[in-house]
This record gives sequence, C-alpha cells and structure tokens, in this order.
Amino acid sequence: MSKKFLPVLLVFLAASLFLAFQTQGSTERDNPKSKYTRILRNVGLLLEQGHYSPKKIDDNFSKEVLKKFITDMDNDRNIFLQGDIDDFRKFEAKIDDEIHGADLVSFYSINEVYQKRLNEVAQYYKEILAKPFDFTKEESVQLDREKLANPKTEAERKDIWRKRLKYMVLARYADALESREKNKGKEDFKYKADSTLEREARDGVRKQIDRYFTTKKTRETSDENFSTFVNAITSIMDPHTNYFAPVDKRSFDESMKGSFFGIGAVLKEDDGKIKIGQLISGGPAWKGGELKVDDEILKIAQGTAEPVDVTGYGVTDAVKLIRGPEKGSEVKLTVRKIDGTVKVITLLRDEIKLDDTFAKSAIINGEHKIGYIYLPEFYIDFANPNGAKCSEDVAQEVKKLKEENVEGIIIDLRGNGGGSLPEVVKMAGLFIEDGPICIVKGREEKPYQWKDKDKSVLYTGPLTVMVDEFSASASEIFAAAIQDYKRGIIIGSTSTFGKGTVQRSIPLNPESENPAFANRNTEDLGSVKLTLQKYYRINGGSVQLKGVTPDVVIPNRMEYLKFREKDDAYSLPWDEIGKADYKPWTSTISTDEVVKYGSDIVNTNSSFKKIKETVDWLDKYNTKEYSLNLSKYREEQKLLKAKMGELDKLYKLTKELNVKNTETDLAALKDAQDKLDKNNQWLKRISGDIYIDETVKVMNNMIGQSNTAKNN
Repeated sequence: MSKKFLPVLLVFLAASLFLAFQTQGSTERDNPKSKYTRILRNVGLLLEQGHYSPKKIDDNFSKEVLKKFITDMDNDRNIFLQGDIDDFRKFEAKIDDEIHGADLVSFYSINEVYQKRLNEVAQYYKEILAKPFDFTKEESVQLDREKLANPKTEAERKDIWRKRLKYMVLARYADALESREKNKGKEDFKYKADSTLEREARDGVRKQIDRYFTTKKTRETSDENFSTFVNAITSIMDPHTNYFAPVDKRSFDESMKGSFFGIGAVLKEDDGKIKIGQLISGGPAWKGGELKVDDEILKIAQGTAEPVDVTGYGVTDAVKLIRGPEKGSEVKLTVRKIDGTVKVITLLRDEIKLDDTFAKSAIINGEHKIGYIYLPEFYIDFANPNGAKCSEDVAQEVKKLKEENVEGIIIDLRGNGGGSLPEVVKMAGLFIEDGPICIVKGREEKPYQWKDKDKSVLYTGPLTVMVDEFSASASEIFAAAIQDYKRGIIIGSTSTFGKGTVQRSIPLNPESENPAFANRNTEDLGSVKLTLQKYYRINGGSVQLKGVTPDVVIPNRMEYLKFREKDDAYSLPWDEIGKADYKPWTSTISTDEVVKYGSDIVNTNSSFKKIKETVDWLDKYNTKEYSLNLSKYREEQKLLKAKMGELDKLYKLTKELNVKNTETDLAALKDAQDKLDKNNQWLKRISGDIYIDETVKVMNNMIGQSNTAKNN
C-alpha cells in the first residue's frame, strides 16, 4: 500500500471511531437509515482520499451515478416507465451532496418507485400466458437491452413483456416439436397435439416466471438494493472498485473454502439468471470442457430424474441442487451457452479441493520434446509462510522438465485472472537475469520498480507463453515482461483482458477489526475493494485498457463478446511513463522470424480461418431482432445449430498430440487412483487442444533455430 495513503487511513479510522462513540448506546445506531448514511459517507471519503485517480464527486458525478443505478436496477428497461426516469432527474445534482453528508433521499425515492413498478409488472405474465400465442404472426423481439428504450406507457411496457414471454414460450414449443419428431415411432412414444405442446410450453414459462418474481422480490431487499446503489457510486471511479456488504464478503470467502462433492463451478446471479461465474481447475466441469464462464443454467437434474427448472432460483438454492451426497453421482445441467444455443451437459460429482488449482506440467512428444506448464492463477497462501507459492511450484515443474531433457517450455496462462504481484515477479525471475519486471505507481507517488534481484536463471531455453482474453492482471505482467525482454514468444487472442490496476480491500469501519474495540459492539459496515495503484510494463506503457498484444495472434470464438476492460465505459485510461533500464535477452533465435512463421501458419490454417468467419457471423447474429414466427424461428435455430456444430468440429484436432507425464509425476500418481483419473483427463484435454497444437508448431521453429545455432 502507498505510504501516502496511510495518513488517509488514520484520518478515516479517527472519523469512524468518532462516529462509533457518538452512536454508542443509542438507538440511532440500529436505524438502517443511519447505517446507510454512514456507509455512504465513508465510501465517499475512501474514494476521494484514497482512490488512485478519483473523479470529482460533483453534480456531473452525481448524474453518472443516477444513470448507472437506474440501469443496474432495470437493465432490461422493462420495469421503469419513461416518466419515472424523467422524474428521477431531480436527483441528478443531489447524490454528490448525499455522499458528502446531506440527507439520503435519492435511494429511498428510486427504490420505492422500483418496488411499486416491480409489483405492477409481476401481474402481467399470468394474464399474458393464459391464452395461446399465435406463432404464425409476423413480429419480432429485440433482446439486446442496450437497444431498448424505456416504455412510455403501461400498455407499451406490457407489450414488451408480452413479446419476451412469447419468445420464451416459442423456444420451449419449438424444442417440444423437435423432440416429438425425433421420438416418433419409438417404443412408449406418446403423441401430443400441437395445442398440447403449446399449452405445456406456456405452463413451463409460467412456472419459470413465478420463481423469477418470487426470487426477485425475496432477494431485492432494501439492503441488497442499497448495495447496488453504493456499487453504482464506486464503479463510476473504475470497474474494479467495489463495495461488499458483510454478507457478500462472507459468501465470497466461504465459497473458496473447504471441500464438497460438486462439479467445481462457482455460480453467480445476473439479472435473475443463474450463470457460471468461475470454473475450479481440476473439477468435473473444468475437465469436461463443455461448461464455460457466463453459461446460463436453465435446468438441473439428478441423474435420470425430471429436471428442475431453476430460472428465477437464487444461487444458494441452485448450489444445493448441484452439490450432491457422494462422489460419482450424476448431475445434468441444461445450459444456454453465450452464443444462445441450449445444451444438456452431464457431469459426475467429485470432491472439490483448492489444491487442484496449483501449477502442473506435462511433456508433449513430437518433432521435439516440449515441456508444458499450466498455471491457473498466481497464488500464495498469505496465512501460512510455508504454504503454496506459485513461483516455487513453477520452479519445481521447470526442474522436472529439465530432468526430462525437454527442448522448449510452454507456459499456459489462458484463463489466469491474476493474483499475487510479488509471486509474478519471482516467477518471471526464473527465466531472466536480474532486472525490473513491472513498474507500480500510486496516487501522487513516484514510480516504483518491482525487480527480480536474483542473477541466476533457472531455464534458458526456448519459451512461449499462451494467453487469452481472460488472462488478466498478474498474467499480463508476466506476459509483458517476457515480451519486453524478448525472452519468449506470446501466443493468443487479439489481446489480454487489460486490467492494469491494483486493489486492496479496506473495511468501512476499521475499528470493527481493531482488538481494542472488540467489546464495543461495533457494527460491520462492509468493505470497499479500492483501486490504489496502477502498474506499467518496463517499456513504460500501461497494460490498462490495451492489455498485452500477443506476438502471434490466433482467432478465438469469444472474440466478438464485449467483456474486456476496454469495453467498460468507466475504465481508467491507458497512459505511459518513463521506461525502466533493462537489458533484453540475448538469444540465437530470431524473434521476427518466429513471429512471421507463427503468423503464417495461423493465416494459412483453414480451421482458424473458418473459426474467424463463424465468430464474425455470430457477432452479427447476436445483434439482430429475433422472429416470433415459428417457421422463421426454426429456420434461424437450424442455421445457428449448424454454425455451432461446425465450430465445435473446428476445435477438434484431427491428430491428437502425444502428451505424457514426467517420470516424477508418474511415480507420485502410481498409488493415487483418484488423482490418476483426474490427471489422465487433464492430459486428454491438452492432447486435443488446437491452440496448444499451434503453439507446439511455433516452439518447433524456435527449437530448430536454437539447435542450428548450437551445431554451427
């Protein structure tokens, strides 16, 4: 943490203690309005005094907060009327005053209108779904919320809901018709008329929306909506400055502890939908490779039992269905993929342990013997000095590979969202001589260089680093350092995520964590994950917004989705500072020649060319309006499924790579059947990965150059 920020914390602590003593023994302290006011004031103080690049909390800031809060509360623009939005404009110049201590009025007023409107729209669906839909009519629905205007009248709002409900019924009805056609003639097949299938589709949607509104009303308490309000304030500063209410912080911490029988997926709520927030490395979902981050879970079934439609469920209830009593029990998830397709994914539960996220290695045999290291995150056990550290674990994997006489090493950082800054510095030091790895700059601070001070180099051979759009923060520091030192070749999608900021979690009432005040019954107001610093590459350029551009770019199926740092309007800007003094790696390998070779084989690869064409098609498809005519809908779905089927085939290697464990790992796995099964699945996944295959080809070129230089 910045030393210049310490006085701010001391002032913040003093202010919090003063408030604590003021309210000691009074009923005011238990008043939610008083609590909200204190949270708001403390958040404002942290943002103004501690944020790396604080925006001025004035009328313009207030206007942005109002806009974002309304969007966050009603991001599908189907609850508030335009008249409500117009009326809320009276708060455009008020929220900044409330942050600075004025009476909190805006939140209560907007929340009251929201609850009223929510109750109104919750009455629509039963009437709309009571009668059959006419799917021969020519009409369409726009599902892209950014292209929707707020309804001006109640009739217009009701029609928005009618079209969305009709689309949901149409999807179920079309699936039922397709299922009837596929199963016709089979034993025990029972024919159902079109009218019956349509009615059942409406009944299914009615139950789904029932749960949606029940969950929405239960979940969206004043406390929850106030958290949304505060996060509208914090995120205007930057996307990574977030407020965590006490219950949210506890839930996050608990989700990362212990072991249980499950599929190894962390769920999240997104506008009443349950989605995959994270895949735990080594878990059944991760190993299966079919479930992806942001997939929406529609149904959950226990083995062959009837699926439970979980649309509208809370995350906690969905987790209870996914977790099971024993290892090996089957769970089936019906998911809507990011591209809109619906798929049933069958998984067998396993014991989920955090040690599955540690670094691991393998050997890829082919034209040359290549080492492969997978690192899911830059981890460190802060609570245990002797605990796991990714730099030490990667060093051990490198030693194993050197004992096997590998001719080159691939480090896979795809999906690695970052972690410990000191660890990434140590890890980069394994591959270079001493020198700066990145530059960190705090608010009103001189730039500070994080350096590797160890002159020794653990590995000096050919090196490639794999990244993708999910590689962020510490992953970007490592990739940038390797690129700037010209130590290796970076391979991946058009750019990494682009997160060039550093955060720290700060409690809103520090006295609650101070032992001296443990008996004063201090109230936990939550915490703020605050952006305190920005980091830069050693060449002086920021990773922020732009990310790291790989030397060899490979088309990716996620490329058209807008979720990188640059896609958020409130992200901090890119900038640059003076470059560090560093000495590039001296090598017999021509980086330019390798990059040209790698780019050429990607550009001439027919599979990658078709992947790019399909991704471009999906980009256009997802922005269009969707037909509510049955015939046209089925034609669209047929085309979409064909495109997705083609894409799935393109991702499969015609000839799998020959991937093996190191002798050290084989010996360790010999008497551990459960670990051996996981290991074999991991090796299988590597062997069929087209991106690893392409990276191996680049490595072969590097090794060939290196060997030629040695022979000469």
